[in-house]
Amino acid sequence: MKFSVPYHSSQFLLSHRRLLWQVSLNELKARYAGSIFGLGWAVLTPLLFLAIYAGIYLIIFRVQVPGLSPVQYVLLIFSGLVPFLMTSEALVSGVSAVVANKSVLSNTVFPIDLAPAKAVLLSQVPMVVGFTAIIAALALTGTMSWTVVLLPVIWGLHILALIGLNWILSLINLVFRDLQNLMGIILLALMIVSPIAYTPEMVPPSLKVLLILNPFAYFVVAYQSIMILGRLPGWGNSLILIALSLGLFTLGGYFFSRAKRVLIDYV
Repeated sequence: MKFSVPYHSSQFLLSHRRLLWQVSLNELKARYAGSIFGLGWAVLTPLLFLAIYAGIYLIIFRVQVPGLSPVQYVLLIFSGLVPFLMTSEALVSGVSAVVANKSVLSNTVFPIDLAPAKAVLLSQVPMVVGFTAIIAALALTGTMSWTVVLLPVIWGLHILALIGLNWILSLINLVFRDLQNLMGIILLALMIVSPIAYTPEMVPPSLKVLLILNPFAYFVVAYQSIMILGRLPGWGNSLILIALSLGLFTLGGYFFSRAKRVLIDYV
C-alpha cells in the first residue's frame, strides 16, 4: 500500500477543512440519533456533570479558597474541569482514531491524517457548553474581567496541542494496543495532579514538581487566571504553553506524515 507523504499532516487540515467539518457534524448527529433529546444530550451531559461537581465541593467538602467567594470557587473549578472534559474526550477517541478508521486508510477523499483531528473537533462540544455557562455566570455576577478576551488564544493553543498529541498517540497505539486501555488510568492521574479544585499555591512544596511536569496544568492555570482570577498568566507559564502547543503540533504532524507509511501495516 502506497501513501503520498506531505511535508506535514497539517496541510490536510487546510485543504480538507470543509470535509472535516461536515464529517464531524454528521458523526455528532449520528451519535445522538434515536434518543429523545437528540443533540440536547451534548448540552445536558456537561452541565449535569458540572452541577454534580459544584454540589460535591460546596455542600459535602465545603472547600474554601482565600479571596474567593463560594460562587467564584465553583467557577474556578469549572474553568479547569471543562478543559479536562474536552481533553479527556479528545484523547480517548483520538488514541484509537487510526484503528477505528482503518476502512479509509487508502481513501484519498478523507485522508487518515484527519481522523485524529476529527476526535479533537468533536470534543469541543463540552468546551463550548461549559465555557458558555461560565461566561454567563461571570456576566450575571458582575465578576467578568477584560482578560477573558484571551480565551480564544489559549483555547486555540490547546486544540493545536491535542491534535499534535493525537497524531503521535494514534500511531503508537497501532503497535502498542494496550495504550487505548491505559488512557482511563492516565487521565485519572492527570486529573488528580492538575490544579482543578485547588490552586498551585495550595500544593505543598514537596509536590510542586508534579505540577511542573504536568503539561495540562499550564492550561488549567491559564484558563483560571484569565477567566476567574482576572489576571494574565505568568510569563513563564505563557511561554511554556506556547512552546508546548506549537511543539506538539509541529512534531505530531511531522511524525504522523512519515511514520504512517511504516506503522500502517500493523492495522
